[in-house]
Amino acid sequence: MSSQDSQPDMKLFWGCFIALITTAFAFITRAFLVNAEPFWPSTFGLNQVQAQELFGAGIWPFAISIIVFSLIIDNIGYRAAMFFSFICYALYAVLAFQAYGVVNAEGLSGESLKSAQSEAYDLLYMGSVILGLGNGTVEAFINPVVATMFKKDKTKWLNILHAGWPGGLVLGGILTIWLGAQAAEDWRILIYLIAIPAVIYLFMLFKAEFPVNERVESGTSYKEMLAEFGAIGALISGYLIFRQLGMVFGWSDEIVYGLTIVGTVAYGLYCKSLGRPLLIFMCIIMIPLATTELGTDAAISGLMEEPMKAAGYNGLWVLIYTSAIMMVLRFWFAGPIVNKLGPLGLLATSAVLAIVGLYFLSTASGLAMIFIFATLYGFGKTFFWPTTLGVVSEQCPKGGALTLNAIAGIGMLAVGILGGPVIGKMTEDSIKASIEESTSAETYSSISNDETYFLGDYTAVDAEKVGTLTDDNKLKVEESIQSGKQGSLARVAIFPIFMLVCYISLIMHFKNKGGYKPVEL
Repeated sequence: MSSQDSQPDMKLFWGCFIALITTAFAFITRAFLVNAEPFWPSTFGLNQVQAQELFGAGIWPFAISIIVFSLIIDNIGYRAAMFFSFICYALYAVLAFQAYGVVNAEGLSGESLKSAQSEAYDLLYMGSVILGLGNGTVEAFINPVVATMFKKDKTKWLNILHAGWPGGLVLGGILTIWLGAQAAEDWRILIYLIAIPAVIYLFMLFKAEFPVNERVESGTSYKEMLAEFGAIGALISGYLIFRQLGMVFGWSDEIVYGLTIVGTVAYGLYCKSLGRPLLIFMCIIMIPLATTELGTDAAISGLMEEPMKAAGYNGLWVLIYTSAIMMVLRFWFAGPIVNKLGPLGLLATSAVLAIVGLYFLSTASGLAMIFIFATLYGFGKTFFWPTTLGVVSEQCPKGGALTLNAIAGIGMLAVGILGGPVIGKMTEDSIKASIEESTSAETYSSISNDETYFLGDYTAVDAEKVGTLTDDNKLKVEESIQSGKQGSLARVAIFPIFMLVCYISLIMHFKNKGGYKPVEL
């Protein structure tokens, strides 16, 4: 019986599923430890900037490792990548425990305490980078493994696989809240929490027989794989990688652009291809997609956090609620919906729901209405990411692990480098309009500063200047700021609007070709 016709090893699939749950556990426990008291901020003396730098240290290596590993994973093998990811989790735990020991040594006070906190921060930062590499490596092997296992039904099974991420956020979030009191005494208990799914997937996949990627099995060469992505794909991903590294290590723009140009030219000369037009188009769509899904989550969570606290609930329940929606829809309904609408129809429908949800969230008031429209938005964003992976895998199978994972890496990098700052600019513009409408242009001018970012100049409210206003003006301005923040979600809807236009274009493109059909090697 050929590998094409044999039944998939479901133990292998569930091992990949639990590996993805591990990445979610790692994400939510770190988010809790970095942002909540009395955990890392007070233990290590972190200000808000340092706390977010520490959190970011676990994010950017994820995106870079998923792209880099995709270039070599077919050579080193999925098993080696799986072991590497587990080693990363183990090293993270070791460094976190060392940081705990350094800062909890007896007799620390004054300068000796500050010195210990600085040393512990360096250990945590290094551990977070290693953790991010481990998380990226998990995605680098599970996506091509599942796409290869289910050649005939990639979109459905990639959606089911990626139910592991919101499922892990739900389970990890509930456990984190449940263990909150014990964690306040010793936060290492939340590090142990990550070990549970990590050890499970190690044992499940230790002796598993990983499939040969369909690209390799079909005889498609490594050079042909690179040609699918092409010089334009290399330009997009290369710029984002070097821009992110430049932000971390303080590189000048000249170094970033120089490395991008050299890398793109070398890649293009070797593979002699600009890239598949469809794949490049999907890479471009991935930038607003990631911004819509990930970039707006913080804003929506912020809207719901205050009413949640007023109702007496932990703010983490917001993330748990929206993640539960995604988990249920991806796990139980992805197959029937994909069969009914098709991958591109599903993406177009998701974009419509996201547009409507974001627009009405911009003016929603009251806990019930916020939840209703957040639910609508949650339905919209659920299928974006895994269905995009499915389309790429179905239409560009020659690209193997590279095209499947690189587009995910592009999304992760783009939301941090491009999407996040653009949403910030939209928010500041919305706040400006709100303040000027409720007070005057002169009032806004007196409490704002001129700033600049990579796309140009903008103005931003200065919190210190707001504090100098008279009580009546201050109250009006603060209400206008909150209204402006919420109203900015209507502006953010431009991203799914752009995506909807792109998806309709793709639907028409495939209709002219006789309909959407997966490409088989």
